[in-house]
Amino acid sequence: MLSHKHEIFMEVARLLSFTKASQTLFISQSALSKQVKALEEYYKTGLFERLGNTIILTPAGKLLYDKLLVAKQLQHELYHEFQQLSENFSPQVNMLLGASTTISLYILPPVLSAYLQQNPSVNITLRNRNSENILKALLDHELDLGIVEGISKVSNVTYTPFLTDDVIAVCSARNPLKKQQLEVKDLYDIPLALREHGSGTLAVLEAALEQKNINLRSLPIRIRLGGTEALKNFVRVDTCLAFLPRQAVLKELQTGELVEVTIKDLKVVRSFNFIQRKGTESNFPYKDFIQFTKRHYSKQA
Repeated sequence: MLSHKHEIFMEVARLLSFTKASQTLFISQSALSKQVKALEEYYKTGLFERLGNTIILTPAGKLLYDKLLVAKQLQHELYHEFQQLSENFSPQVNMLLGASTTISLYILPPVLSAYLQQNPSVNITLRNRNSENILKALLDHELDLGIVEGISKVSNVTYTPFLTDDVIAVCSARNPLKKQQLEVKDLYDIPLALREHGSGTLAVLEAALEQKNINLRSLPIRIRLGGTEALKNFVRVDTCLAFLPRQAVLKELQTGELVEVTIKDLKVVRSFNFIQRKGTESNFPYKDFIQFTKRHYSKQA
């Protein structure tokens, strides 16, 4: 089992920040620094190089971190195998997940509840950001598993398909547009409310319009809003047309607060993917979580 000092060192090395590590570990910076210093004294070498307000790993620190990552994975595998041998063996396991807005709010909650009921020793931290920032957090080792919309071409990231969902045009029930069937060219004359740059929903909409030879920037974009809920709340009371994931507006469509507006010959479909750094695809408990999540939603289909 990894020592407490090694666990602290790994978190500082992962984040390259004593401040951030103290926040995620709920340990004071002075206590955290003391533990790292004790490791440096034990190994008779420096593990971090201080450069003003930033830190980097020394060659010795990089070597130790790489070896500890292997050791931690072996520890996870050992725990998993022991759990299969004995129901009474249930050490705490921490999972760091990140998901884009729609997934965090509308897709993951049921599966997280089901997963935790079967795995009570797992602690999950879920961060809700747009797809672009989830990818960045994964590459910065702030997350170990992300779930995002679409695929960004990043060579050191593995993409595993999860679900697909439609992005639909919606408007307020009081909007005259609700009675119309539109054509793509009509979008040049309709004020739009859209998600912010970096949103996966915005990216697939832009790609679908490009296939119709329409540049999104040439349309009358009235407002951009960060987050699905903000966009829903805005379009409820405004005359704009918005493009939102069907999963995100199911309740509003049922209650009549929002109305789907059909746009002839425009089909916008999003794909959700699990993302992992290459080489970590078999890491426990993330491999188990991916399999559980895919099974859960295959039963819902």
